[in-house]
Amino acid sequence: MTTTTTTTTTTAPATVPPALSARRRWTVLAVCALSMFLVGVDTTIVNVGLPDIGRGLGVGTHGLQWTVDAYTLVLASLLMVSGALADRFGRRRVFRSGLVIFGLASLACAFAPSLGVLVAARAVQGIGASMLSPVALAIVVNAMPDARERARAIGVWAAVFGLSMAAGPVTGGALIASFGWRSVFWINVPVVVAALALVAVFVPESRAERARRLDLPGQLLLTAALFLGVGLLIEGPRIGWASPAALTGDVLIVLVAAAFVRVERRTPEPLMDLGLFRRPAFTAAVLGAVSVFVALSISLLLTTLYLQQARGWTPLASGVATLPMALGATLCAPWSGILVGRWGPRIPLLVAGGFTAAGGLCLVDLDQNTHLPLLLTAFLLIGVGFGFANAPLTNTAVSGLPRSQAGVAGAITSTARQVGSAVGIALAGGLVVGVAPTGLAEASRTGWLLVAACALPLFAAALTTRTTPAQT
Repeated sequence: MTTTTTTTTTTAPATVPPALSARRRWTVLAVCALSMFLVGVDTTIVNVGLPDIGRGLGVGTHGLQWTVDAYTLVLASLLMVSGALADRFGRRRVFRSGLVIFGLASLACAFAPSLGVLVAARAVQGIGASMLSPVALAIVVNAMPDARERARAIGVWAAVFGLSMAAGPVTGGALIASFGWRSVFWINVPVVVAALALVAVFVPESRAERARRLDLPGQLLLTAALFLGVGLLIEGPRIGWASPAALTGDVLIVLVAAAFVRVERRTPEPLMDLGLFRRPAFTAAVLGAVSVFVALSISLLLTTLYLQQARGWTPLASGVATLPMALGATLCAPWSGILVGRWGPRIPLLVAGGFTAAGGLCLVDLDQNTHLPLLLTAFLLIGVGFGFANAPLTNTAVSGLPRSQAGVAGAITSTARQVGSAVGIALAGGLVVGVAPTGLAEASRTGWLLVAACALPLFAAALTTRTTPAQT
């Protein structure tokens, strides 16, 4: 008992980031970015394949929403506990375990014979992804001790993640056109194998100086709250918002949320320190992250259904149409990181809000014959807004927490993103479920207005953040 054990709270040598050379630090970033690409792609790659999956498995739009949200909900639910586990047991160890689970679940998705099996496998994918997203950011943050270098690294990290989210439909469309919808899951396997090899060689092990206790009651309540909330958004249009089942769901959501707040306030080491939300900048960053991904998810799902079902485009053509979105996100995210490092997050947040609003407003009068240049312009504007938003939001959220708990810091930001993705899919699906192809354009107009409204939290975040560059 007097010797050092795995549960000691002293600082392990592996936690000291300055030991890494500049080349090694940026190699670590590249490896983590490759793995994060998987998480982002699988959040959106399925969108463009939904019509094909529906035809292949004999299901409609309503059931297909769960194909997307089973992944994002499990991912969002477990990010916090995965970050805490990584801080306690080792970030590289948890990261590698997540890759293995993600890869095996991808194989199960590829072989799924029914919608139920596919949804279950997607949920397991979410478990693996939850062990990648916050841990990747924690590894990057700990490898970059200098604030300016860290801001640039977060910009690159956000660029890769943004590219993966926006490029998912393009990748999915090309794969489906060549090999069918199951190939969107097969493609993960070689990437996972390569990532495992690179992590073993380049990524050092690290832990928090003081490991957090696991808050299982808080974890269960958070999971229940997210599934109840998003599940009601998905099922509400089908069962009726005033039905007994929906009203019961409303009551349960309130009760579970209240229980979560009560438990977290009384727990010595809570899953989520609610006191952080007393800081306006932190709260604004989290709400901004939710809104950005609500906008992206609504845009991608409405675009997929409109182009394929209302206008008869192929999955590949629909995916290619979103290239301006991917281009805007990829080019602007690193630039946003540079701006954050030099002048702080306010300017990129204002730019992000302006472009997001403009993109959504372009399509509020969408009809069956809207000209392609207007569609592409709208997608470009939304992609630019998305690219500018991620780095300042991530930097603000991470800077608001102790670096010794970087896994939990990354988990809060990532949880907000995935909650936004799940809510966006649920909202978009609710607008068009049961609508005939000829009515999709008109039904989706409210969705594009919601995309424009997602700029408001970004403007609010800009007003509450510092105008000075990030501090060490």
